[in-house]
Amino acid sequence: MSNNIFEYGLGKCEANYASLSPLGFLERAASVYPDHTAVIDEDRILTWSQVYARCVKMASALHAMGIGSGDTVSVLAPNSIAAFESHYSIPMAGAVLNAINTRLDASMVAFILEHGESRLLIVDRALESLTMEVCGMLNRHIPVIWAGPGSIEPRDGGSDYDNIIECGDGAFAWQLPDDEWDAISLNYTSGTTGNPKGVVYHHRGAYLNAISNAVGWSMPHHPVYLWTLPMFHCNGWCFPWTLAALAGVSVCLRDINAGTIFEAIDSHGIDHFCGAPVIMNMLINASDRDRRPLSGPVKMMTAAAPPPASVLAAMESQGFLVTHVYGLTETYGPAVMCAWHSSWDQLESDAKAEKKSRQGVRYHALESLDVCDPESGAPMERDGESLGEVTFRGNIVMKGYLKNEEATNKAFRNGHFNSGDLGVMHDDNYIQLKDRSKDIIISGGENISSIEIEDCLYRHPSVLEVAVVARPDEYWGETPCAFVALADAADITESELIVYCRENLPHFKCPKLIVFGELPKTSTGKIQKFKLREKAAALPV
Repeated sequence: MSNNIFEYGLGKCEANYASLSPLGFLERAASVYPDHTAVIDEDRILTWSQVYARCVKMASALHAMGIGSGDTVSVLAPNSIAAFESHYSIPMAGAVLNAINTRLDASMVAFILEHGESRLLIVDRALESLTMEVCGMLNRHIPVIWAGPGSIEPRDGGSDYDNIIECGDGAFAWQLPDDEWDAISLNYTSGTTGNPKGVVYHHRGAYLNAISNAVGWSMPHHPVYLWTLPMFHCNGWCFPWTLAALAGVSVCLRDINAGTIFEAIDSHGIDHFCGAPVIMNMLINASDRDRRPLSGPVKMMTAAAPPPASVLAAMESQGFLVTHVYGLTETYGPAVMCAWHSSWDQLESDAKAEKKSRQGVRYHALESLDVCDPESGAPMERDGESLGEVTFRGNIVMKGYLKNEEATNKAFRNGHFNSGDLGVMHDDNYIQLKDRSKDIIISGGENISSIEIEDCLYRHPSVLEVAVVARPDEYWGETPCAFVALADAADITESELIVYCRENLPHFKCPKLIVFGELPKTSTGKIQKFKLREKAAALPV
């Protein structure tokens, strides 16, 4: 028998324990701030009490359809009321939300529906043609619920989203999950080199990352948040749940460009938004016609490729306060943040931007962040130079890959989640990415970071976008090859850009070849380096 006095009569019970789940955030927002605006979707505005009531009714309707624990419900919709509400209504029914990338082709959407064993599909009417093509590819019938503006007439035997809510039971007794480890959502990776993997999130991780977003970004109560980041991308980095915790306002943006972003900021008083570096390029290069003056500072959280220091400096000069984060689908979106030190405020603009371009330190809800030897799992030296693989451990790491135990075990080797990203750890415990393991360039036995070359080229005013990959070389093994998209009206030659690189980088790191043109991207806006590697390998010597 144990001698631990804290084990007697102090067990968990209904009075002192409940599973952590972001679903409680919605109930609290509706109770405390019932009349505060929750969602703005074009000309529709809903309060928190309305959103809660609608989600309860939808959950009851799903339950009446026989959907519950262990069932997948897929959503194919742009940033909208239906996409936002689905982050609550579907798990309130005990089911698992599968938000699908709206930019995927029909075959990939069909694969996701089949692999995830989806029981129901909620679709925005703007995606009708894609949906009809997808349904024709499936080996089974999946009921469809149509949402969004347009005719309320059901199509192809489907149902209308708002009609289903109207007929739902407002007294439905939804419950928190019995176990916070239960799945809340299923997200699929980009799948640029094959079929995507299904990443499973649990309620506990969604709750904790939602809170970490708020605490790490120092978000106030009632923020006004602009949805430029797709809600289908890592569940909008968990911000649908963060905004309920803070009783904020979600302003949905369907058509994303510099003009609509500036208009939304001006019209709604936006103070926070998230997005990939491509959004920063839109804003920096906006025309005078699209640009509007900011009435106050606007905070932006950005991830994906490390933002070049020059881009960060340009954003700050225009009134946008950029916070750099880093994460993966497997870590609920952002799990690392470049936490700011007040002493850095005194730095010159370029030095300040250099600090901001580092990925940073672990989120509050992440137990461990390190740079380790890929084979042994041993931590690398914290010297800012020793290259290793970035690893994660903690509550905001995925449950694993759906129906793929082999890939899950490979990702979780050595007691960590192994990201595949290469980086260094600085002596102040801030990590900095150097490359994906497959993107590092080995030239004459020397490791060359493609990110370092890209950062240099981004500083040139003529460069809008750049990606650097390895090109096979008989003598050196590999040499850097840069693919560059020029800014409008830019007039510069390949030789001039190479000279610029040689003036700012060690010569062995400079690209030997620069190719001008549009860069291929995934459906989420990430540059497809594998296509560029193929193109570089096919170029004449």
